[in-house]
Amino acid sequence: MSSLGLLSTRGVSLSFGGVLAADAIDFDLMEGERLAVVGQNGAGKTTFINICTGFIKPTSGQVFFNGADITALSPRAVTRLGVGRSFQLPQVFTEHTVRECLMLAASAVKQRRGFLLPLSQAVDANEVDETLELLQLAARAHDLAGSLPEGQRKLLDVAMALVLRPKLMIMDEPTSGVSTDEKHGLMAVLMRALDERQVTSIFVEHDIDIVRRYATRLCAWIAGRIAADGLPEAVLRDPIVIKNVIGE
Repeated sequence: MSSLGLLSTRGVSLSFGGVLAADAIDFDLMEGERLAVVGQNGAGKTTFINICTGFIKPTSGQVFFNGADITALSPRAVTRLGVGRSFQLPQVFTEHTVRECLMLAASAVKQRRGFLLPLSQAVDANEVDETLELLQLAARAHDLAGSLPEGQRKLLDVAMALVLRPKLMIMDEPTSGVSTDEKHGLMAVLMRALDERQVTSIFVEHDIDIVRRYATRLCAWIAGRIAADGLPEAVLRDPIVIKNVIGE
């Protein structure tokens, strides 16, 4: 087997009713990369992310993280190994405060008996507060998560993963539902936080301006395959990508 990246797949395939959602994908993500993933709806982007994070098991092939085979692991087990995940629709505890959301996330995944001990004893409070500062959420720490505007909910969703100190952060459309005026500010906060924590990242994105500004590498998905992979400007000039992804 060829050398592996921080996250790698070998021959990963998945079919739904005869439709190939992932078609023999060989993929390597190197430590320190900022990988943007683009593609039309149904191209296989989120399916691939779900396979890599344990939410879906592939029909065939293997997924590796940091050299270990994680193909059969549950999402929680994958998270414990150092893979953070945020979602297109933020997964936050809307009836808890922003600070409590981070404490609950840390307690549940680390299995520190958060349901038996007070949260203040079950998790590292300093780590929680530092992460809130990093994502510019400290001023909203005692507000209910359900009261946050969409952009700050996105930041909270990422913060709930970053409080666990992952090596890799995978974000599914972090700017979706956020106004055009706020997108770049949101991404700037996210990327500064990831850089400070030295976290490698993958983010699914439809806004090409966001891709150009924040990605160091770009994968374009078409019909369950990576149709182009490389430097963002080179991929965006690919005629197949222009025709099937960008639509210009």
